[in-house]
Amino acid sequence: MTTYGSFPGTRPRRLRTTPVMRRMVAETRLHPADLILPAFVREGANEPVPIGSMPGVVQHTRDSLKKAAAEAVEAGISGIMLFGVPEEEKKDGLGTAGTDPDGILQLALRDVRAEVGDDLLVMSDLCLDEFTDHGHCGVLDEHGRVDNDATLERYAEMAQVQADAGAHVVGPSGMMDGQIGVVRDALDQIGREDVAILAYTAKYASAFYGPFREAVGSSLEGDRKTYQQDPANARESLRELALDLEEGADIVMVKPAGPYLDILARVADAADVPVAAYQISGEYAMIEAAAEKGWIDRDRAILESLTGIKRAGASTILTYWATEVARKLGR
Repeated sequence: MTTYGSFPGTRPRRLRTTPVMRRMVAETRLHPADLILPAFVREGANEPVPIGSMPGVVQHTRDSLKKAAAEAVEAGISGIMLFGVPEEEKKDGLGTAGTDPDGILQLALRDVRAEVGDDLLVMSDLCLDEFTDHGHCGVLDEHGRVDNDATLERYAEMAQVQADAGAHVVGPSGMMDGQIGVVRDALDQIGREDVAILAYTAKYASAFYGPFREAVGSSLEGDRKTYQQDPANARESLRELALDLEEGADIVMVKPAGPYLDILARVADAADVPVAAYQISGEYAMIEAAAEKGWIDRDRAILESLTGIKRAGASTILTYWATEVARKLGR
């Protein structure tokens, strides 16, 4: 074979020759402890209810949720993030079911905490959208706009009842200005300095939330563009990051994950606390739908998508595949 000059003088392919070689030089590694499982619990359900747009995901009964939590512990993941789905007639303009100590989310928190103790971080979505009859993340004023400061009062109460119900971590997700500071103060006032705050720091007004609306039985009409971030903006996320850190966030998060890897990387570079990312319902649904059609290799696509999120800077990933992936990683 003719050799032209001295090329190739360097051969990077030597480090790709075998699976063992590729594993040894891998720069990014997924671990079960990186993962958190989002889970839905439906009030009054006698059996798990499949979510049509999210194949393999269900609205749990209280009993099946406890089983899912126990399986998460066995798989070695770090946490479970709970979302409550109340009965439709219990929704109102203030989302009062969300602050009822006997509401479905608080009952679920108690159930799961009793089941797993401290072996799994029991985390709670802190937002009103599942519980309001208008589907927005806060209280509406007389003009139908979300009232930021009135909503903060509701978040403060919600944080306290969730802490009392056993949450290790609360996740304020409504993107109200000042929400982290108010929640921190509310928790500290009842002596719950130990409860951590996972701040939804950069939460974008995304089209990829579609299946989630089915998952929580959302009553939303219109959109959330007046309080969630504009997908066109990047610097805005760093401003939100600075505010959340100043107000006392323990962990910060970017949501969605896949379409916003650039934002995730910038937040990870700037933050001095752990950084999470939420691989949301639309990201999940696209891979599942394409795999069902036979267009992609499902298992490889799942791992590749999660590796990309980790590579971009996430130390923790919320994903509906958490338990499944953790079991595979553990082998």
